[in-house]
Amino acid sequence: MTTLFILDVPENKPVAAVAGEDPDVTVEHLGPYFRITADDAIVVDRRATGCRHAVWYSSVAGLLDSRITQWDKDALRVEPSVVSGR
Repeated sequence: MTTLFILDVPENKPVAAVAGEDPDVTVEHLGPYFRITADDAIVVDRRATGCRHAVWYSSVAGLLDSRITQWDKDALRVEPSVVSGR
C-alpha cells in the first residue's frame, strides 16, 4: 500500500483534492494531516492543483512504506516501497 501525508493547511488542500479525484485513492484526515492512500501508485498532476512551485515542493509531510519516484514541475508520483524479505 502507498501512503502519503500532506499537512492540512489551505495551500495544500488542492493537492489532496486532486489526489482524491482518482477512484483508487482514499483521502482522509489523520490529526493535522491528509492521509492519502492507494493500493498502487498515487499520481498528482501539479497543473491540476493550481499550486505554485514553492507550495508544490513543500507539500509532502511524510510517507509510510512508500517512496517518491517523481516530483517535478509536472507531477508527484508516490509508489509502494519494495522491501526484500517481505
